[in-house]
Amino acid sequence: MTEPDTRFPAHWAADVLATDGGVVHLRPITPADADALVKFHEGLSERTRYLRYFGPTPTLPPREVVRMTTVDYKNRVAILAWLGGEVIAMGLYEGLASAGKPHSAEVAFVVADAHQGRGLGPILLEHLAGAAAENGFTEFEAEVLSENPNMVAVFKAAGYQVERSFDGSTVHVEFAIDPTDALTAVRNARERASEARSIANLLRPQSVAVIGASVDPKKVGHVLLENIIAAGFTGPVYPVNGPGQARAVRGIRTYASVSDIPDPVDLAVVAVPAAEMGDVLDDCLAKGVKTLVVVSSGFSDQGDEGLAAERGLAEQVRAHGMRLVGPNALGVANNDPEIALNATLAPRIPAHGRVGFFCQSGALGIAILDTAAQRQLGLSTFVSAGNRADVSGNDVLQYWDTDDATDVILLYLESFGNPRKFSRIARRVTRSKPIVAIKSGRGAMTRVGEYGERHGAVDDRIAQMLLAQAGVLQVDSLSDLFDTATVLAYQPLPAGPRTAVIGNSSVIASLAAYTGRSVGLDITSLRDLGPTVSSHDLAAAVSGALADEAVDSVIVVFVPPVAVDAAEYARAIRHAADRAGEPAKPVVSTFLAVEGIPDGLSVDGDAGVPARGSIPSYPTPERAARALGQSWRYAQWRERPEVPEVDLAGVDIEHARSFVREAMGEDVRDLSAPEAATLLGWYGVDVVPFREVHTMHEASAAARELGFPVAVKATSPEWIGRLDRDGARLDLSDATSVVTAFSELSALTGDSVLQVQKMAPKGLGLSIEVSETSSFGPVMSFGLSGTVFDRLGDRSYRAIPLSVEDARDLIGEPRAADLLLGGDEPADVDAVSDLLLRVSALVDQIPEIRGVELNPVLASANAASVLRARITIGPVPTLADTGPRRLG
Repeated sequence: MTEPDTRFPAHWAADVLATDGGVVHLRPITPADADALVKFHEGLSERTRYLRYFGPTPTLPPREVVRMTTVDYKNRVAILAWLGGEVIAMGLYEGLASAGKPHSAEVAFVVADAHQGRGLGPILLEHLAGAAAENGFTEFEAEVLSENPNMVAVFKAAGYQVERSFDGSTVHVEFAIDPTDALTAVRNARERASEARSIANLLRPQSVAVIGASVDPKKVGHVLLENIIAAGFTGPVYPVNGPGQARAVRGIRTYASVSDIPDPVDLAVVAVPAAEMGDVLDDCLAKGVKTLVVVSSGFSDQGDEGLAAERGLAEQVRAHGMRLVGPNALGVANNDPEIALNATLAPRIPAHGRVGFFCQSGALGIAILDTAAQRQLGLSTFVSAGNRADVSGNDVLQYWDTDDATDVILLYLESFGNPRKFSRIARRVTRSKPIVAIKSGRGAMTRVGEYGERHGAVDDRIAQMLLAQAGVLQVDSLSDLFDTATVLAYQPLPAGPRTAVIGNSSVIASLAAYTGRSVGLDITSLRDLGPTVSSHDLAAAVSGALADEAVDSVIVVFVPPVAVDAAEYARAIRHAADRAGEPAKPVVSTFLAVEGIPDGLSVDGDAGVPARGSIPSYPTPERAARALGQSWRYAQWRERPEVPEVDLAGVDIEHARSFVREAMGEDVRDLSAPEAATLLGWYGVDVVPFREVHTMHEASAAARELGFPVAVKATSPEWIGRLDRDGARLDLSDATSVVTAFSELSALTGDSVLQVQKMAPKGLGLSIEVSETSSFGPVMSFGLSGTVFDRLGDRSYRAIPLSVEDARDLIGEPRAADLLLGGDEPADVDAVSDLLLRVSALVDQIPEIRGVELNPVLASANAASVLRARITIGPVPTLADTGPRRLG
């Protein structure tokens, strides 16, 4: 008897979130899991066993245990859900080929009684379906007792279109497992809800333990406890300082360990040396703490050994159902008066507001919080993720998307954890809430040494294009970040670019107008009221501009040359804005060069914090105009239509998927030219007909079959695309010239295989590429074909998948786009756009496709003709945001 195969596809193992935000680990079963499976079965209630096995099954016979744990990971697959080293759920499918249904499999699953109601059934079903689809199955079937309606509800909750038939006491269920728009929408909604819940557990705890609390004011643990108490946290706080230490800190009783605390602990903030983390973790795991915030350093910030320790920490935390912020984090804060949590090391945090902020760096986080407080920019919540071993910006975005207390989102981006997931989430979030991101410096978004990234740094232009594609506003400095956040937090979005500039200095007002035009504003009027303007006349001018239907926004510049009653003028401006009718129009100002919200321009809010409607002031008119320009840019993006599923005719997804999976090897490889053409054909992309030939006779026959004129081309990489065109013979009109060309090229290049291709309509050469990057996932680039354009870097970039708008933007952004769009005979832009969308769909729907190069593509007046295609396939990258949803 051969040994059972215990190898399974590594990507089938995943950490997932239950509906309550707790982590569960999924992994295919192996024979070594037999004891754990038996224990799991014995722990099920009689009712649960009856509903699963259709009768009393108090124990699993040894033969059945062997059968259930010995699977081939193809026709039979079983997945276990683990928590704290124990199995809490199991799902399996078994092919029905023996019943004459080669593409169908029977599916079943069971969840431990204590964990029912946590959404594990739909999660198991989703991951089983992903495995089954990889193995060529297209349909699941199940037999369910009619007295078990919850099981049928699970199938529906997972997003499947279920067909049912009844046979006495059982219900037969069938449903297709192929991904559909509805199924994807359900998966994304479930993912958003569970990830938001996990962050809610972090930001809205009912109790907090400070591990490493100290009586020494210089110690980190003391600062954390001090800040939590000073903020007025509404729940109990438990200092933990180890055995033999002070019995009280700040008058609060201490505990030697978390497990000694008599009540539940939701959040543990940890400030102990990295070497002591193991004992702390065991203690928290035993206590059932939901989330850890680790401010301790000494992990990946200290080299390879620390990185290994950090990964082990994250793995253990997740294995026991918890989330981890950090290590090396500044901490978290929630200004909601019902929570009042400041579990950070920051000596000062802003007051309660409606702006959420995420960053990694602790030192930078302190500066950010202090600056926000100075600018009177109130925060709803703050998360500093440190080394980001677990919780990332993607998780927090999911929370803010569902958080009614957050209107504006600020990100300090150092890197993306899962770029495709970030893009997907950000596209959705920015439909209702602006995201403003600051880049932490050149190359900070990429991994040093990545292929094609100059000097180990990401091309900032690529980063900007991809973030803009998701509707994210980008800034280059903290000053710009807060300038933009302030106008978004306090003022409405402009309905258009038409802007009136009103001031008491023609020079300063002109600076605002000049900058406004440079950032896309249309300066419709510029009024200089003179240095001695009265508050009444200034208010009248503002009122008149706001009432003008030809004005969408107003910039007010007031910097008097002599001392005046500033409060009087501020109140006049605000009252003019308050009295303006609908629709509301944004007003920004440079008021006495004040930065923030001057008292007179502020609308009183809760706890003395400025409320929406307050008019922001900027130290210079240029900054005021740039901030308003960002607001207009975001308003434009929101007006773009929602990204619909691109409807492409002539696409055969199933044949294409099967073809790729059959062609897959153990490693990355390039498809042959005929294979690439076949695959593209299933997505409606026709490569100009060609034949590969080995002899003069084959060349002549191929030319006659294709029809003259034809080209004969070399196939080795060093001869393809040469500027001197020595690797090709073009416009061959008869068999004699084809044979001559074949003979010449064979001798010149040494190629054993040449290509005969039908001549395409003459046009402008284009280059379309898709490549996988560690920073952004699959990225499509577009530009004119040729060495000159490549060296100039004249290309545009977008993340996959593309919308129709994205495709149009790709075509129009290169500096040389006028050659394509203008001239006596413009190219067929619709055909080029359609080609981009089809390539995007191909890569998005078949993640095993790791790269595509179409070069050249000849764009003529009536077509976009693909002359050469290179496609690379390989194992699905770990950062792909495809298939079943998972953490990461």
